[in-house]
Amino acid sequence: MAELTCQIVRPDRLLYEGPIAHVVLVSYTGEVGVWPGHSSEILALGDGVMRITRRKEDGGDLRRVVISGGYAEIDNNTVIVLADHARDIDDIDPVVVNETKQKAIDARNALPEDDHRRAYYQNKIDWCDLLLKQAPATQSKEA
Repeated sequence: MAELTCQIVRPDRLLYEGPIAHVVLVSYTGEVGVWPGHSSEILALGDGVMRITRRKEDGGDLRRVVISGGYAEIDNNTVIVLADHARDIDDIDPVVVNETKQKAIDARNALPEDDHRRAYYQNKIDWCDLLLKQAPATQSKEA
């Protein structure tokens, strides 16, 4: 059975590497499904959830990764994702993300309106918002 090899690289580390059955990437123009034999392509990644389906012999499960920005190269049954931000959905801790977001908001708001460093903090706030939107739902207990 044909397969793809996939790598997901973010600035600080390799997030994933291994054989897969297929993947759905998130681009600025929509989703792009990649199966073995896909033509060569380079695409700019958007913000959303990348869906990786592992091979049946590896369990055939679905792995979901939140992606924000970067590029993907598809060539010779290989998919290399160079992401600005990437995180497994199962690794999102909403408490930590909210704390990080609040620190970024405070740092941004402490800067003058015309300070170019505000863009860095706004990018961080946007990333936190994307993570919170995709975080697994937690069940609340109501009396």
